[in-house]
Amino acid sequence: MLTEYVDKILNARVYDVAIKTPLDKMPKLSQRLNNAVWLKREDLQPVFSFKLRGAYNRMAQLTDAERAQGVVTASAGNHAQGVALSAKKMGVSALIVMPKTTPKIKVDAVRNFGAEIKLHGNSYDDAYCYARDIAEEQGRVFIHPYDDPDVIAGQGTIALEIVQQHPEPIDAIFVPVGGGGLIAGIAAYIKATTPEVKIIGVEADDSACLYHALAANERVILDQVGLFADGTAVRQIGEEPFRIARETVDEVVLVDSDEICAAIMDIFDDTRSIAEPSGALAVAGAKKYIANNGVVGQHFVAIDSGANINFDRLRHVAERAELGERREVLFAATINEEAGSFQQFCQLLSEQSITEFNYRYADNNKAQVFVGLQLDGGDKVRQALFDSLDLAGYQWVDFSDNEMAKLHIRYMVGGHAPQIENEKLYRFEFPERPGALLRFLTRMGQRWNISLFHYRNHGAAYGRVLVGVQVADGEQNEFHQFLNELGYQYWQETDNPAYQLFLK
Repeated sequence: MLTEYVDKILNARVYDVAIKTPLDKMPKLSQRLNNAVWLKREDLQPVFSFKLRGAYNRMAQLTDAERAQGVVTASAGNHAQGVALSAKKMGVSALIVMPKTTPKIKVDAVRNFGAEIKLHGNSYDDAYCYARDIAEEQGRVFIHPYDDPDVIAGQGTIALEIVQQHPEPIDAIFVPVGGGGLIAGIAAYIKATTPEVKIIGVEADDSACLYHALAANERVILDQVGLFADGTAVRQIGEEPFRIARETVDEVVLVDSDEICAAIMDIFDDTRSIAEPSGALAVAGAKKYIANNGVVGQHFVAIDSGANINFDRLRHVAERAELGERREVLFAATINEEAGSFQQFCQLLSEQSITEFNYRYADNNKAQVFVGLQLDGGDKVRQALFDSLDLAGYQWVDFSDNEMAKLHIRYMVGGHAPQIENEKLYRFEFPERPGALLRFLTRMGQRWNISLFHYRNHGAAYGRVLVGVQVADGEQNEFHQFLNELGYQYWQETDNPAYQLFLK
């Protein structure tokens, strides 16, 4: 069956609109990792994403009658641009359904290609169902973003180019995974022609549909997906991609948002280009694979799948990149509230580069400080820092992996309120769109008193809110029922040490 895909890939019609992208070595990252890392620059396509290949190859197969009817698709952005540009090239009417959470840069790009746009739902799955209904009602041809042999073959031309551009042996190719069309196309060609090359999928740990499908040996539907890497936020791997992947994919590596941000920074350092979060997945996965397996002297290819990122998201990326690289540590320390103690604590850190320092007087006995330090040397240097704090007699808590501390506490240190009774702390996520915050506030404040509130726009698809609510012990069950009916994802943080130290 793989040989059939090789034939389809060799005959794919992609270069009417797509380009053969370069395979560039990442010199700084390669030197740091003691392995040669090569970057396949799909971010340089006319739509800044590989999706153009599959979209055009599928649409090139349309009959004259189908072209007259027009096409429809659902996409979080990159496939939409591929379909829109292909439709413009072919003179075909295109209707694109996109989730309301799609980054504005992708919506504007699709509109600029002349396609009709409908924003529907908060996820790809919502948009997909709506687009299918439109296809049936209007007789348009649905162009699937990943679960289609012609789309898969179009994406597989990337593998053909890699083999031509890197004739020396390759140890592994790292591929970002959403619905699976890209990894299916690359894996089908590579395993049919050079089966010794490992194919390693990379997924965000909160959108790991292929990882869980391979573990279960069947396609599964995730309850929910994270939207930081919006281009790969898919709840279920495609049927045909999964059929290919279970035969050809050697491993799937999961990475978190901080590791993705660090990979975006790595790509920028080596190429002066900015990948979108999904575009940097493969580099993040390669770094994690190398660290976990301790390999040296090998040749790895990572697919930079796209560069469609809203500019305002770069603030969040920059804030989290050093944490993802393990080059920044966030922690809290308790110091005595007496003359000279603050200076003494600062002297202990005098050899470190301070990225953040928050302090506020609380009482006459103890004070809490929130500190960010830039550290070169990874976990060993981090441990040496905490050993020095132990030796000096300080109590400390490491917040480097504490999501609430990183999202909220660092911006609100100094808010103790001992007079507040029955305060419970919750962290929420809700779709970031006009009116969402007001709706959230309106519904939350109808019954229970809000005693603490922190919201910060991180330039992401989801807004993050930290809320303190006064809930009597006898009302806990009723309050949790209310939260479940509210419909927003939430986490209870009342016992979080960051709350206990700085806010309670």
